[in-house]
Amino acid sequence: MERVNFPNGGPQNTEKTLETAKAAALELGLSHVVVASTGGETGLKALQVFKDTHIKVIVVTHNTGFKEPGVQEMSQETRETLEREGAIVYTGTMVLRNLGTAIRELQGYSQQDLVANTLRILGEGVKVCAEMAAMVADAGLVPPEDIIAVAGTRTGADTAVVINAQPSNRFFKIKIRDILAKPRDWRG
Repeated sequence: MERVNFPNGGPQNTEKTLETAKAAALELGLSHVVVASTGGETGLKALQVFKDTHIKVIVVTHNTGFKEPGVQEMSQETRETLEREGAIVYTGTMVLRNLGTAIRELQGYSQQDLVANTLRILGEGVKVCAEMAAMVADAGLVPPEDIIAVAGTRTGADTAVVINAQPSNRFFKIKIRDILAKPRDWRG
């Protein structure tokens, strides 16, 4: 199985990350790929890469209100295009961000922040992949089994992992089986 270490994180790695994820999913016989996509561009690219395969593409957006209360960063038109082309688009609570942010405002550093920052030791994308694995399992979009998760540093995709998805109440049962792609310098 190919593994890629990019010199830096960012959207310039999107195509290679998605191709690496596709090759691994096919080799391992996996049926789901979960892709982080704020505005939808990475999700649309994923649909193209996984076209003509048996692999189901699930696109995970930021929650509504992530940057501004009541505002969804992915346009309805883009969401409809993704769904029309066969993707599932999931918008939900970000397991390691929202609750931690709310608690931090009340008391200081939270347990969620500790977990998120610990995962960031491996890179921002690895943290997002683990979080998405819990989110889509919580939503019942994937069974508790190995999937491919794809995320990035700021925009685009530069990280891909084989990960055993579990719901958030079983977060510490999630297992990162293999890191397929990630940047060496993800803070840019």
